[in-house]
Amino acid sequence: MSSSRIPSFLAGAALATAGAGALALGTNHDQHAAAPAPAVATVDQPALHAASNTNDSAKSVYDGAKESVVFVSAQSAQGQATGSGFVVSGDGRIITNEHVVDGAEQVTVRIGTSGDEQPATVLAADASKDLALLQVDTGGTQLPALELADSGAVGVGDPVYAIGNPYGLDHTLTSGIVSALGRDIEAPDGTPISGVIQTDAAINPGNSGGALLNADGKVIGVNAQIASAGASEGQGGNVGIGFAIPASAVADFVAHPTSSQQAPEEQAPQDYSDQGLLVQ
Repeated sequence: MSSSRIPSFLAGAALATAGAGALALGTNHDQHAAAPAPAVATVDQPALHAASNTNDSAKSVYDGAKESVVFVSAQSAQGQATGSGFVVSGDGRIITNEHVVDGAEQVTVRIGTSGDEQPATVLAADASKDLALLQVDTGGTQLPALELADSGAVGVGDPVYAIGNPYGLDHTLTSGIVSALGRDIEAPDGTPISGVIQTDAAINPGNSGGALLNADGKVIGVNAQIASAGASEGQGGNVGIGFAIPASAVADFVAHPTSSQQAPEEQAPQDYSDQGLLVQ
């Protein structure tokens, strides 16, 4: 099983259907064996409360984050691709993966559930970190931003939620747990990224750059890669093993943006460390 970046989804591609490899239900052909009576299982009240609490938590996280979720479209010579992102500060800064906007000649975004498509400027895009910082013109208004959690406080088994645009399906919510911590993945330029969070929340092509949230609705990581079981590059879907760049690395990148691309001479390096980044 190999690990690969979550490819951004090319517009117009068809969704895959369950086919070869799907499990088939077996049938008992032994005519002499008496079929046992089906057992009647009861669900105790605590279990019902647990399921209800889980659903309430997922809804709460989604409602609190949905207007900060960003649909990212990148136009390049190869065509248009889409990915995910999220608003990281009210002045219009957005986080996504570097590989979502790599080579893009034009980037547009839709913010929230009813936002119109608008142009975005790539302030920084670092292939060694697989992070990119975008900027939109807010017209003087403050955008709802997601808060970066302390990823050092994350524990295995913690519930997590991913919101993004898999296969172009905007504002898709999936849930799971933190499966492991301290994983290593490879950035687009081959640089190791350490301290990565592994999750079984469903992550698919188009989720790249989206937020992995904790039960409080705070960002613990940026969804970046999935493990694939022998699928060709760019074709694999979710197999229950996804990887998110930790919020600590994201906070450092937002405060001190770096770029692996040649910056225009007139554009000086920017430092946002004292501009109200939402970090706890």
